[in-house]
Amino acid sequence: EVLFNLSGGVSMAMYENDEIHVAGVGTNSLDSILDLANPLNRDIKRSPPGFSTYYMGMNVNLPPFDDPKVRLALNHAIDKETISRTLQRGLTVPANGVLPPGFPGYNKDVGGYDFDPEKAKRLIKESKYGANMDDFPNIVMAMPGSFGASVSPSTEAILEMWRQTLGIDVEILQTEWATYLQDQRQGRYQMFGGSGWIADYPDPENFLDVLLHSKSSNNHIGYGNPEVDRLLEQARTEQDQEKRFSLYNQAEQLILGDAPWVLLSHGNSGYVLVKPNVKDYFLFPMVIPRLRYVYLTQD
Repeated sequence: EVLFNLSGGVSMAMYENDEIHVAGVGTNSLDSILDLANPLNRDIKRSPPGFSTYYMGMNVNLPPFDDPKVRLALNHAIDKETISRTLQRGLTVPANGVLPPGFPGYNKDVGGYDFDPEKAKRLIKESKYGANMDDFPNIVMAMPGSFGASVSPSTEAILEMWRQTLGIDVEILQTEWATYLQDQRQGRYQMFGGSGWIADYPDPENFLDVLLHSKSSNNHIGYGNPEVDRLLEQARTEQDQEKRFSLYNQAEQLILGDAPWVLLSHGNSGYVLVKPNVKDYFLFPMVIPRLRYVYLTQD
């Protein structure tokens, strides 16, 4: 039997005491473990980024998000590369599209949003709300968490980028998790954060169709584009994989042009300590029964 704990913290001590065979490495211990002089360094494995996408949703039927130029401006005003490298320790991949890298149907040529403050400013100015920023609609972003709970450094950085680049202040509304989910599903939020989607199965339908078709129950932002719907529906029955993925790529490009989400990151990779005598403990980008083939040797 393989005993493991992937949460970090106390599991590190248990790993060093040979009480467990597999242990997660918390960010507080990361620098120490990555030091080549540390004996534990030889046991470290890095997991690939998960097949997931994290984003902020914008209700496209409510001001100011009923103007796509506002939605695009918010995306172009975020320096995701710096956030990933510094605040997230390089453990996430900046999201430039809906589909995560390496996922079936992923196409690196499907363009997203580069960090371009000047473009972001221009878009806001060109929007129907940009003539007088003093009258710009208030924005409230709902997030899961009890009242007064801390906001992640990454979220704080994004809010500050919007404030400095666009002159837009976003208010945070924290709500209990169950209430957050219920209100999100019913489309009650003007904007929401703290959301993401982890692939249930490796097919682009599981992201694009499930989340962004106008009739999907998981479309919580009121987004709808008839051409996107047509492409997604055509892809459902297309038998040729190359043609099918092309349809999804076309739909994804249109979605990015409409910008119903503020795209943030893909996956959460991480580091894991694995004892040398643990064999066939594989790290996957999807949640699968990873212990199915694990065995231990005597060495």
